[in-house]
Amino acid sequence: MGEDSEDGAHDVTPHDGALTYETSLFERVAWIGAPLSIYLATRIVQFWLLEWMLPPGSLMRDKLLAWDASWFVRLAEGGYPKAYQYGPNGELLGSTLAFFPGYPLLIKAVAAVTRTDHANTAIALAWIFGAAVALLLCALATRLWNRRIALALVALVCVQPMSVVFTMAYSEPMFLALVLASLLLAHQNRWLLAGLFGLLAGLTRPTGAALALALLVAAVLHVRSTSGRRRFLAPVGAFIACLGVPAYLIWVGHRVGDPAGWFKVQSAGWGTSTDYGVMVFRFLRDSFRAGDGWVQMSVAILLVAAMGLVLLSIYMMFRGEIWPPLVVYGLVALALVVGQAGYYHSKPRLMVPVLLTLVPPAIALGRARPRTAIAWLVGFGLFGLWYGAHMIMVWRYAI
Repeated sequence: MGEDSEDGAHDVTPHDGALTYETSLFERVAWIGAPLSIYLATRIVQFWLLEWMLPPGSLMRDKLLAWDASWFVRLAEGGYPKAYQYGPNGELLGSTLAFFPGYPLLIKAVAAVTRTDHANTAIALAWIFGAAVALLLCALATRLWNRRIALALVALVCVQPMSVVFTMAYSEPMFLALVLASLLLAHQNRWLLAGLFGLLAGLTRPTGAALALALLVAAVLHVRSTSGRRRFLAPVGAFIACLGVPAYLIWVGHRVGDPAGWFKVQSAGWGTSTDYGVMVFRFLRDSFRAGDGWVQMSVAILLVAAMGLVLLSIYMMFRGEIWPPLVVYGLVALALVVGQAGYYHSKPRLMVPVLLTLVPPAIALGRARPRTAIAWLVGFGLFGLWYGAHMIMVWRYAI
């Protein structure tokens, strides 16, 4: 990472394939075109698979607005309730209070400005943020490694199982774009902007807590390795990022008159609670011992693979191959997925923003022969895109 000098100037040593101030307009367009082309190509294939698997009598738009997407649209249209909501027998119900405000507030604002339907706006924003993910991921990975690894990582992220959420009205595209923007700015030593994007990420999904911890680690490393007068902007930016998640949790608690309000709504509506991995351990044990459904088995395999790849990433970090803040973000993000009880079939979707699980394969593919890398990417891509299409077109339960 570049260091501040005594006057606070940034290191501008170019990385392999990175944009610089001397890069020509044509080169900039070509640089942007590669990750965008990957993103667009994967979305076209995803749409083809979705159309091919669309049940008779169903509408594509309804599928893209299924499950959590409908909650985001409902929240954008009607706002948050002012208190707990209860069923006819007095039981606490799930409500829009479970959903962080970043994405639905943006839907509401854009729909008001453009005078478009909230549902269509939600879908369009997800597509736009998906394109932003491809660009920002390419920029960050190019700085960390090189252009080939960056493009391999973009491809893997765009075709991973449940990357279908980049096509649906879900908050993952917006959240991941904010995470990547924050990490990229931190790597460029632009700490206050990194903190601002971290704050916005924390107001978009609870996994923003993982990003806040990553920025704290990045700030500590920066302060210890530099001596410039501006180096203490790093902890300030990290502190700003830490405010997002607790700010919303406190707001919900104040609104319903219960400090644990958000957690109770989550548990009531979706069975989500922190159990430190007990549910996942039992799920894996039961699946490998007596699992009888391919979705159950596939989720179990994906979880084990994710945990193994994160352990490999930690080893690679100590070898100097992966930036420590990226490892911290991915490790904590995966821990939040594994450490919570909830629907097992939602786990692959919740792992989409983790990123770290795809870094070792991307590094391997970036170093492989082009033909070998392309063959692996095409094979994995077809499986991942089909998997997501199956989970929203055939699978009957929430993702």
